[in-house]
Amino acid sequence: MLTDYIYWTVDPDVFSLGPVTVRWYGLMFVIGFAVGYNIVARMFKHEGAPESWLGSLLMWVFAGTIIGARLGHCFFYEWDIYSQDPIRILYFWEGGLASHGGTIGVIIGVICFSLITTKRSPLWTFDRLVVAIALVGALIRMGNLFNSEIYGHATTLPWGFMFPLSRQWHALYEGQACHPTQIYEALCYLALFGLLMWMYWKRNAEERPGLILGIFFIGIFLPRFLIEFIKNDQVAFEASMSLNMGQWLSIPFILIGIFLAIRAMMRPRLHLTFPNKFAPEPAPAKKK
Repeated sequence: MLTDYIYWTVDPDVFSLGPVTVRWYGLMFVIGFAVGYNIVARMFKHEGAPESWLGSLLMWVFAGTIIGARLGHCFFYEWDIYSQDPIRILYFWEGGLASHGGTIGVIIGVICFSLITTKRSPLWTFDRLVVAIALVGALIRMGNLFNSEIYGHATTLPWGFMFPLSRQWHALYEGQACHPTQIYEALCYLALFGLLMWMYWKRNAEERPGLILGIFFIGIFLPRFLIEFIKNDQVAFEASMSLNMGQWLSIPFILIGIFLAIRAMMRPRLHLTFPNKFAPEPAPAKKK
């Protein structure tokens, strides 16, 4: 019976004010960045990094996330469409973001941030930043739930969701409950966030460069790979693939994660100091 399952009819819009509409997805995104910023700020202060690095890092990560996620969707999933009309790549309001593209964008952003600002190995930044990104990932998946999108195949499990606000659900699963894969992924990422926080604050895992990043890659992309088996294909061409695009794109990150974790554990542990205050800002260069 219909009442045995969860009938998801939550409006994806939080509120509208004139022409401006605030959506739950965007709100989750903003909350994630705000909380993540404070988490990384605590880490930078704990280790005595300059406070000014935070603003620069935020800009690089935000730009990398948005641009990378958009380009990832266009190139990985619908290049046959966007190659015919490349200007549509700029139409963010039409929707279409890919997490793997966002990951690549963040990687490029952090490398630029490290070369220009910190003058340290990018691993130093990654091992702090990904702790917050795990939480952001969980919130974004909850945003997908509010949008009634990216859910799974039909299921008879008692926690199945019906998505009457989704045209795809009406076309494929009318009257059937589906796996709430958004919640599955969100819970995995939330558990990963807890693990990484414990590793940083209780086990000083940052003294093994690359370890936190390696566990992050494994903890994000291995659950993603497995959950994809019960998730609907995002685009039609995936139906003919042995593994879908999300799974193929996850494999390199899982392998890199395993490599980084093993490499970090085999190398000598660093012995860092923790002054618990931001470093003094360098004085501006005097004009001659």
